[in-house]
Amino acid sequence: MLLPEELRSVLKEPLGRLCRGQGLECVKAMEDELKAASKIIAVGDMTAFYLMQAAFLPDVVIVDHKTKRMPAPDHVLESLQHDSYRTVEVINPPATLTQELMDIIDASLARDEHVKIVVEGEEDLATLPAILYAPLNSAVVYGQPNEGSVIVKVTPEKKKQIENLMKKMIVEE
Repeated sequence: MLLPEELRSVLKEPLGRLCRGQGLECVKAMEDELKAASKIIAVGDMTAFYLMQAAFLPDVVIVDHKTKRMPAPDHVLESLQHDSYRTVEVINPPATLTQELMDIIDASLARDEHVKIVVEGEEDLATLPAILYAPLNSAVVYGQPNEGSVIVKVTPEKKKQIENLMKKMIVEE
């Protein structure tokens, strides 16, 4: 599935509550929602890093070893090498959602183990299937470049919104 030009501006807007600031201050601002979440899904290396720094171990981590299109710092990559994660690798080109990535996210969320999905390419759009497939009352957290972090509480309404957005993507065979 390819992201059409007209959806790019829509997806630049936060899909949930934007917590302005950096790193740990964003995690602190969403602490209550994280504690109440049935599962926590982190999309992005820095997002996962700061959640772990604040002692929140996401159930599923989706990373590409980059931050703002540059390699993630070594200390971030080292902390993402957490022992409790089973690692799955997948190829997903920029501005795309491959069926394989969506299937891996779906399967990972159905398991009772911690999974780290390492994307070769780009993981930005993985937020959409993460919300779509996460159990209700889960929290999906991702970075909003130069603004902070976004926390999305997974509700039936939010799943419907994401499903409608994904229907507007271009399906390639």
